Amino acid sequence: VQLQASGGGLVQTGGSLRLSCAASGRTLRGVAVGWFRQAPGKERESVAASSRTGGGTFYSDSVKGRFTLSRDNAKNTVYLQMNSLKSEDTAVYHCAAGASIISSSLGNPDAYAYWGQGTQVTVSS
Repeated sequence: VQLQASGGGLVQTGGSLRLSCAASGRTLRGVAVGWFRQAPGKERESVAASSRTGGGTFYSDSVKGRFTLSRDNAKNTVYLQMNSLKSEDTAVYHCAAGASIISSSLGNPDAYAYWGQGTQVTVSS
């Protein structure tokens, strides 16, 4: 499966952005999906994820209550709605997918087999 992330940009503190991750090559239905980010000089961080059924979700403590992951199966696309953005949210954001990921591993990037290119999110203070 090929993943194409988009929607990044420059936004002021407190603003919002919606990232999109469009898939091609196979359906995302029945596949776990996740968003990860990496800031310069920092390790890759898990942000949000959804189990293959959509019944299980993961959010990092740093984004809980501000970010929401959603799926549109008809468009074969996953979204990350980001509200109340902070300067520490500045990073390159990547989407990923994996067919057989248990709920306890949703936040583990090593569990994902497919990755899209990143989209830059910059939050200015």
